[in-house]
Amino acid sequence: MLSEQSVPVVRATLPAVGAAIGDITELFYRKLFEAHPELLRDLFNRGNQANGEQQKALAGSIAAFAGMLLERPDARPDAMLSRIAHKHASLGVTSDQYKIVHRHLFAAIAEVLGDAVTPEVAAAWDEVYWLMANALIAVEARLYEEAGAAEGQIWRRMEIVERREESPDAVSFVLRPADDRPVRPFRPGQYVSVQSELPDGSRQIRQYSLSSAPGRSDRRITVKRVQAGGQPDGEVSSWLHATANEGDVLTVSEPFGDLALADGDGPLLLASAGIGVTPMLAMLDHLAATGSRRPVTVVHADRTPADHAHRREQAELAAALPGARLHLWYEEPGDEAPRASAGRVDIDSLDLPDGLTVYLCGPVPFMRAVRGDLLRRGVPAADIHYEVFGPDLWLGQR
Repeated sequence: MLSEQSVPVVRATLPAVGAAIGDITELFYRKLFEAHPELLRDLFNRGNQANGEQQKALAGSIAAFAGMLLERPDARPDAMLSRIAHKHASLGVTSDQYKIVHRHLFAAIAEVLGDAVTPEVAAAWDEVYWLMANALIAVEARLYEEAGAAEGQIWRRMEIVERREESPDAVSFVLRPADDRPVRPFRPGQYVSVQSELPDGSRQIRQYSLSSAPGRSDRRITVKRVQAGGQPDGEVSSWLHATANEGDVLTVSEPFGDLALADGDGPLLLASAGIGVTPMLAMLDHLAATGSRRPVTVVHADRTPADHAHRREQAELAAALPGARLHLWYEEPGDEAPRASAGRVDIDSLDLPDGLTVYLCGPVPFMRAVRGDLLRRGVPAADIHYEVFGPDLWLGQR
């Protein structure tokens, strides 16, 4: 809870800080990487830095957290904190790095806002920062403990035992430990990070959902090659597509992620688009493996049937569940999918039961549209869960 003396200061200065937060975060990252170039080389996503997505995500999280402290002082924004903490843990972030961030962030605030940063203003925003940082540190410590790992020590070597082309732009890799230690259990819907040693010597990290159920001696990820159309292609996805083959060894994190299938017998909606199908596959695989009879509405959207990674597998898993129904939408259905609908997902065409729990994954515009349609149909916001590939620019929606 924000202290009584800081509340009026933060309330009065939030508009000014909010208006300048883009400039602040841009300057912050520049200062941070000048002092610690290894963080850009080996920790932060260089693609998201280049296109400004990471700056927007940091700005959004700070502004959202400060606003919640003012508007809901008795409630901690656990959904937002959990999402960030899982991503941090999957990168191996350590508590001492929060001190580094603090130093350069507040130097950027002072430089951008100048004389407006009085000692009282600095103290109030310092309190905001450490309330958020300490909450994240606590959640991350618990996640490391649950993973059986010391702080930041989440990496292990895993061998590629199978590589399979799932679509023209998606390839799956089945991974097994390169040592004698068994894989730890995970929850369907979670992801792992892959640390890739690129030709320039950097160790860039990306997250990939586990696309098969837990309970096996191996893990599977599915990687879509990122082609940005006028922007640089994805560094890690392109490298994996071009060079990773059976017998190669990758550096992979323990599983993390808060989009995880909850236990129960209530009805589910699993809605995905594009490569967002991957966590839904793990959920369907788990439901099938456990003999679930839950009512499950499975929705997927893609450009064409050929672009739909794991199309046959998803259909087979849905068919194996007595309570499941599969609904497909393609921008160009063609003759390959005669039962699919053309165009965008139409939630209003679905017969959705009461008490529905929803899991979404795909591009943000897709998730925003589906979520809006579900809210209009009366599905509570608390029952709609989502996963974002990349920086979360949708903070505070849950």
